[in-house]
Amino acid sequence: MDEPISIEERYPAKYWHKLDDGRIQCDLCPRDCKLHDGQRGACFVRGRVGETMVLTTYGRSSGFCVDPIEKKPLNHFYPGSSVLSFGTAGCNLACKFCQNWDISKSRSFDKLADQATPEAIARTAEKLGCKSVAFTYNDPVIFAEYAMDTADACHELGIRTVAVTAGYMHDQPRRDFYAKMDAANVDLKAFTDEFYVKQTGSHLQPVLDTLKYLKHETQVWFEITTLLIPGLNDSADEIGKMCEWIARELGVDVPLHFSAFHPDYKMTGTPATPPATLVQARNIAKAAGLQYVYTGNVHNREGDTTNCPSCNSALIVRDWYEIEQYRLTPDGHCPDCHARIAGRFEKFGKAFGARRIPVKMNG
Repeated sequence: MDEPISIEERYPAKYWHKLDDGRIQCDLCPRDCKLHDGQRGACFVRGRVGETMVLTTYGRSSGFCVDPIEKKPLNHFYPGSSVLSFGTAGCNLACKFCQNWDISKSRSFDKLADQATPEAIARTAEKLGCKSVAFTYNDPVIFAEYAMDTADACHELGIRTVAVTAGYMHDQPRRDFYAKMDAANVDLKAFTDEFYVKQTGSHLQPVLDTLKYLKHETQVWFEITTLLIPGLNDSADEIGKMCEWIARELGVDVPLHFSAFHPDYKMTGTPATPPATLVQARNIAKAAGLQYVYTGNVHNREGDTTNCPSCNSALIVRDWYEIEQYRLTPDGHCPDCHARIAGRFEKFGKAFGARRIPVKMNG
């Protein structure tokens, strides 16, 4: 039985239409949930009340923190800057390996302790000196209206916006959503539809469509993350095919992050990813021509460092999320060979560092 939708939760939602049989279909993502009155979609946060669709988490968050932008992870979007991060609850995927399952799989809104209007979020980011606001922890696709309104408020104050997402959405919402975003990190969870179906309850192609859309039809800066899970998506053959596709369809200058899995949620019996697997994946990606390949969730300074693809000089030396050396010119060129480095850069000051600072919102 679906949890009743209270009056306070009924924010009018976009992206739906009525069906001939009386149901309402959600048009936000390829799940195409078809709902009777009182039912919620698979994401749990979008539901039907009477003859309309509502978003139940507008203005409600599972918490706010100030993070280094490298934690999103984004290594080529104003490196060293701070980002105000927040999420809500729910998700439109059903990943058995979810690393934020307590938030994204929540079926109770008692975690949504913080309430904030889009304007309050933007003002707080400005007050704290954050370069950007990130919609993260759970997928912002499902709270698109809240994220887009917040993006508008941020842009009015000169604050950039970042989406951390699985990229699983339909074409029109995708166009509306990314028109409001300055950057994104997209999870490319595997490179087989079998993995997507069995492990996430979704499909691969819509994610590939999102990546191609971002590259060829927008100015959004984006990077890709793949969580490597032992025995499921970490074969050299699959990684090679994925990297070849990225190079061919998106370009060799799109940064790719290979991240280590740790046992969690419904996959506590699966071992953690060996660091050697990430190193091997990075080598495969470099061999495929990708210029910026990183490793995550393991200690690997080489895999954290940004090198010039032309002369191989170390340009941004990182140790975890700490920037130990920064040699890029303000406009993003190598100081040694003057090659242009892909990304969004500016004059570098003091890096925010690796710390995470919880933020209590008022309003």
